[in-house]
Amino acid sequence: MKVAVIGATGMVGRMMLKVLEERSFPVDRLFPAASERSGGKEVIFRGKPVKVISVMEAVEAMPDVALFSAGAATSKEWAPVFAENGTVVIDNSSAWRMEKEIPLVVPEINASVINAATRIIANPNCSTIQLLMAVAPLHREYKVRRLVISTYQSVTGTGVKAVTQLDNERRGLSSEMAYPYPIDMNCLPHCDTFLDNGYTREEMKLVNETHKILDEEGIRVTATAVRVPVKGGHSEAVNIEFEHEFDLDRVRAIMAETPGIILYDNPAELKYPMPVIAHDRDEVFVGRIRRDFSQEKTLNLWVVADNIRKGAATNAVQIAEYMISAGLLR
Repeated sequence: MKVAVIGATGMVGRMMLKVLEERSFPVDRLFPAASERSGGKEVIFRGKPVKVISVMEAVEAMPDVALFSAGAATSKEWAPVFAENGTVVIDNSSAWRMEKEIPLVVPEINASVINAATRIIANPNCSTIQLLMAVAPLHREYKVRRLVISTYQSVTGTGVKAVTQLDNERRGLSSEMAYPYPIDMNCLPHCDTFLDNGYTREEMKLVNETHKILDEEGIRVTATAVRVPVKGGHSEAVNIEFEHEFDLDRVRAIMAETPGIILYDNPAELKYPMPVIAHDRDEVFVGRIRRDFSQEKTLNLWVVADNIRKGAATNAVQIAEYMISAGLLR
């Protein structure tokens, strides 16, 4: 098994290498690739240094699978080149997510949309992945009518520059700004760029990707995405209106039984999900489960996950694992 990681020196790329190693993915030959700025660098994989190569060199190696985390422009340029060579591309950028013919996959929810002819697969947005990990099993039982989401998103979702800004602000140092305002001791209701409709791209990703992954255009979705001075993961307050009445004990049981979810919900013991608990974990943590008394058939949840792991790297590796188990990648 030949595996390429495109964007291997970035935050998510390095996490992909870590997850491949942790999960004992069958990598016989690794081809870490990055931009020319990373020429001559090395990454560590299974305790050994591996030279970073160019994207073209990675293409020429004809890997079986290529995990992309190098931005939408790079994915648009290079993913088709890999695919034409027979490589399965699993892309973490926004480049392909809303393309009709490209599967948008959270393996626990809709891996079956992948088939033998699939050569490019899109990894959903981090916020969408953790949201739907909790919502999808409830949708199957009660049918979701409307979602209202408020996110509290880690600076790691923006990248190294944002983490550096936060760290420097906490030290009283000046540095290059990833955000238009200070992030320490602050919250920015501004994730990604603003659109003509007044929403940000991040907010509309939650809308559009939910519809595609659940294959339900009729679900009404609205979101407010907020950047907070946190590094451990993303948190979401989720309000769900169902078509059918639900039972709170059954909701908790569904969460507890769903692979990839940890039910973390005991207010009497102050037990609820937080980024410091989800950090460096692959599971999605769900708690603060309670009925919305303001209207019928409506539930409130608090959902937390490490956005670099399950929200990006782990989900991509899980897609590749599914393809091996289904005989679609070997």
